[in-house]
Amino acid sequence: MSFEFNNNRVYLYGRVASEPQFSHEVYGEGFYEINLEVNRLSEQYDIIPITISERLFKDIELKIGTMLALNGQFRSYNKFVDGKSKLMLTVFVREIVEPVEGQNTNIIELEGYVCKEPIYRTTPFKREICDLLLAVNRAYNKSDYLPCIAWGRNARFVSDMNVGEKLYLTGRIQSREYQKRIDAEHSETRTAFEVSISKLSQEDNLQYLLKENEENDAVSNIN
Repeated sequence: MSFEFNNNRVYLYGRVASEPQFSHEVYGEGFYEINLEVNRLSEQYDIIPITISERLFKDIELKIGTMLALNGQFRSYNKFVDGKSKLMLTVFVREIVEPVEGQNTNIIELEGYVCKEPIYRTTPFKREICDLLLAVNRAYNKSDYLPCIAWGRNARFVSDMNVGEKLYLTGRIQSREYQKRIDAEHSETRTAFEVSISKLSQEDNLQYLLKENEENDAVSNIN
């Protein structure tokens, strides 16, 4: 997986799970939103939103069931929903590629800066978790703000990091459903997207890696 944006790289291979919906147009180029179903190592899967230019799929019939492999970037943008600004996340497709047999179907590599104090917690089953928000620089003085989650020793490691510290990580993009309380009597099911960290380091050569293999797929047990 190699292309020009080395600080934010994504490879996905999965099944198109929704019909393309027009999103926006930039200088006459139309962009569409699609949900991609990407299998985990377990029998579960993640539903990941992607944004793709019409110029990239003009020769491909993107319909539900189509298998698609891509390289891209995990991006964020603000969208006004019910009068409030909401952080939205999507994989911006840079290129459609041929799938590589035997390769992990969901890979993300990020280089960024901690931009919010990490939140360390434990689950009822005594699993250690740490949530952090990573700012990843983009061209034209823009940045993407990407929620990440670390487990076990990785969680303890990032829990002591300060805002502004640089971090290198690899992992996967995951989706999970949770219940959002609307009022005292009502709640609704929503979907969150985040990076589940498998390796991390503060060194650009990644010589110091912390890994919790047994917890890479544990998010399915967390609400």
